[in-house]
Amino acid sequence: MLRNMFRSYFSIVSTFHKPFAPLFTYSGLLFLRLIVNVGMILDNLFYPSLSGKKINNPVFIVGNPRSGTTFLQRFLVNQKIGVGMQLWKMLFPSLTLQFIFKPFVTLMEKISPARFHSHAAHETNLRAIETDDPSLLFHFFDDFFVYGFFLAWAKEDLSTYFDPNIRDTSKRDFKWFEKIWKRNLISENHEQIIGKLFSLGVRLPKFLEYFPDAKILYTLRDPLETVPSGLSLVTGVLDGRFGFWKLPKNKRDFYIERLYSALLELSTRFHDDYVNGKFPKEKIKIVRYDRMMNEFEIEMHEILNFINVYESAELLNKINSTAEKQRSHKSGHKYSLEQFGLTEERIRNDYSNIYNTFLN
Repeated sequence: MLRNMFRSYFSIVSTFHKPFAPLFTYSGLLFLRLIVNVGMILDNLFYPSLSGKKINNPVFIVGNPRSGTTFLQRFLVNQKIGVGMQLWKMLFPSLTLQFIFKPFVTLMEKISPARFHSHAAHETNLRAIETDDPSLLFHFFDDFFVYGFFLAWAKEDLSTYFDPNIRDTSKRDFKWFEKIWKRNLISENHEQIIGKLFSLGVRLPKFLEYFPDAKILYTLRDPLETVPSGLSLVTGVLDGRFGFWKLPKNKRDFYIERLYSALLELSTRFHDDYVNGKFPKEKIKIVRYDRMMNEFEIEMHEILNFINVYESAELLNKINSTAEKQRSHKSGHKYSLEQFGLTEERIRNDYSNIYNTFLN
């Protein structure tokens, strides 16, 4: 944790020349880790049901950013099919701490990093159901979020540091997920987890070994849309926090290239594991974004059948009404390939395996 903080501190300071802002962030995360560890111990005393809690038949949504993962997770959670994690509960996964801090969540919104998100790109706040990946940043200051927002700025290429074939933190991370998901089931009084982890694209085989009864909904969207949209989302946060678009062009291009390569690796690693039989394909359902937009009722029928959920009349009505909205939906998020120095030819070439296997 400290090693990543030191590396990211010097990377951010040398790029943005703001030496104090990161110190407040790192100090806060270190204090947060301390009180969360204490809170987790107290949970065993105040919540005895925790010891017997099991995670059974969990469902996880995986896919590159901007491929429809958030919409799909929130739809399933809103229909009470299962529960995802609110962002503030990732900050305070301890049930004891949640009891203490819940009255102050609205106040914490004023200093939350979520306020830097463009709502046109991704509407979020501390009470929103979110991807579970930030929980690893909050507790270990590690994994893809740390690379994407901080360490991709380093002069040294640190991408291999997050390659599970070189540095494998799977057991640590999956054990942590198991702890916080069990607590979330108790907090939400539910038995079904519906998680979202886009970073699983590089280590899905090991995840399915750890959670053998899990099912995966893997979302796919045309890379010509996900790549610039994903880059726009991340650089938008960095612009709000540090002024990304005020940087010299060479620094912006350096970072964009690093992030582009990381997003490509997420897709390529999943593709290679999929076609090479590294995990049982019956555990995976490919969910195409274009079908979610244009044939939502058909796609949802297949999804619910895959995760063994009964389609009640109420649920069918909600699916049908959502399908109509999906077909007429127009995103307010604006982006372009040119903004990031990309071309259609390059993306089609780099993602040719994705197109050939899943999209053509």
